[in-house]
Amino acid sequence: MRSVKVESWVVYSRTLHGKQESIRAVCVQSEWDDMERSNPGQQILVKRGIISEGEAERLARGVSGDPKVSKSIRRT
Repeated sequence: MRSVKVESWVVYSRTLHGKQESIRAVCVQSEWDDMERSNPGQQILVKRGIISEGEAERLARGVSGDPKVSKSIRRT
């Protein structure tokens, strides 16, 4: 019988060189741990312990991937 390792997902924020805004990214917990070991404090943890990659992606994306709401123009 095989055991399946379930790994949680992490959303983090990082500022790119020369930019004022930060970007959000997704990785598995073990990758986050490696990044923090090699470059502590270079990225900011937004949320850890996320069960699915899809949920993590939605959190990282925020409203940028939401459908556009059309506003009807009412003429009188």
